[in-house]
Amino acid sequence: MSRNYLIGVDGGTESIRAGVFDTTGNPLAYASTNYNTNFPSPGWAEQDPRDWWKALAVSVRKAVHESGVAAEQVSALAVDTTCCSVVALDDSGDPLRPALIWMDVRSANQAEQVADCADPALRVNSNGKGPVSAEWMIPKALWLKQNEPEIFESAATICEYQDYLNFHLTGRLVCSINNVSTRWHFDFSEGKTNSKRSIPGSLLEKLELADLAEKWPVEVIRLGEVIGGLTTEAAEHLGLPVGLQVVQGGADAQIGMIGLGVVKPGSLALITGSSHLQLGLSEKPFHGEGIWGTYADALLPGLHTVEGGQTSTGSVINWLKNLFGESDYSSLNRDAQNLPPGSEGLIVQDHFQGNRTPHTDPRSRGAVHGLSLKHGRAHLFRASIEGVAFGSELIFESMRENGFHPENVVISGGTTRSELWLQIHADVSNIPITLTRNPDAPLLGCAILSAVGAGFYQDIPSAVETMVQIEREIEPNAEHHAAYKPFFESYKKTYSALRNIRKNLED
Repeated sequence: MSRNYLIGVDGGTESIRAGVFDTTGNPLAYASTNYNTNFPSPGWAEQDPRDWWKALAVSVRKAVHESGVAAEQVSALAVDTTCCSVVALDDSGDPLRPALIWMDVRSANQAEQVADCADPALRVNSNGKGPVSAEWMIPKALWLKQNEPEIFESAATICEYQDYLNFHLTGRLVCSINNVSTRWHFDFSEGKTNSKRSIPGSLLEKLELADLAEKWPVEVIRLGEVIGGLTTEAAEHLGLPVGLQVVQGGADAQIGMIGLGVVKPGSLALITGSSHLQLGLSEKPFHGEGIWGTYADALLPGLHTVEGGQTSTGSVINWLKNLFGESDYSSLNRDAQNLPPGSEGLIVQDHFQGNRTPHTDPRSRGAVHGLSLKHGRAHLFRASIEGVAFGSELIFESMRENGFHPENVVISGGTTRSELWLQIHADVSNIPITLTRNPDAPLLGCAILSAVGAGFYQDIPSAVETMVQIEREIEPNAEHHAAYKPFFESYKKTYSALRNIRKNLED
């Protein structure tokens, strides 16, 4: 029996998905299983890691069953997950408390403490000028130590969603070079090829957090490398063969870069979903204000990843749909399509859960201004999409100011299901938007990593050549781009105008 099939797993914000692929990148079946997120306080967001493990089995079993592939025909699987979803585990790898998922920004004060350290490790945060995001590993771990010291002290391991799943799959505790380079302040530049030399030791010491390094997994694994085989318990849980190869993945959006074919310098991936990420590759390292990175070797050896991000994008649109009591987006898209660019003077700031870049302000909040009695549901819906597109363009603007000019933008995720949203993105930024045949980029990215780990391809770029296909391009409308300019300028001024108002309210 041939073993020419692969499984990709995508652990997202609202669900965990699994897909079965052949070695050419063709998907055979998908399955998704939801889990709950709790919001104990404003800006807090928690999930139970045990829900991830349960949902993983349901999705994998269903995808394999619906694919018609026998479990014995699967040769490897790889997992991507949300990044900065921090877990504290006991000696057995069981959670001591709910995970602080990526959108949890309770550690805003701790993030400021990190930024105040003036450490070389912080150059990836706007060239050391910061601020540091409250989403990242070190601020969250510092919050645990300062606010739940008993949990921190008793934790044998502090790691991420990604590491939790891979440990329970293989029994081997490792971390991904992708996560540690982009979110843990590890530095793999200048020949720092091992984890001990790359750990931000001086930063941790300044924070009186040196003991965190002892709780991190010791081994750092590159993307596409085999972690180990499924344990007997994990194989029974997933309905797959014992010893099936588990290959190292990473952060969902960055693995999505691979699934979009963004593996060459000068290209950029726009990963959309509950949040947006703008991720590009450069041959040379650089650091600048308003951007994150560059991160050495985070995706591929010898390349440097530059990053921008928006915390609330698809989640804002979903919130609005639910607020309107709609079961789907069809009528909202149809009505919004008939409105002019700028939604007749309505501006929405997309900071419902704070801002990642270029401001990196977890305390910023969403706003709507320009309302009149003329405006209705369609105006609010379109203006919200435009606000997200303005946020993306502001990030592109910051990248250009720092010398990175993407040669092409490839998009994936929820926006690909909306022609309106795609066109607005293209029009606002005045850049063609490329769509691949398979828009499920993180899942395909995991399948590509599985294929490399299983030996079907020599490396990630060679696998991408076969497994990623271009579908079409969305060309920008020059007239619409010109019409958007004044609204974009108004959007840019909104943040600074509201910042002092928010500060006074908090005080």
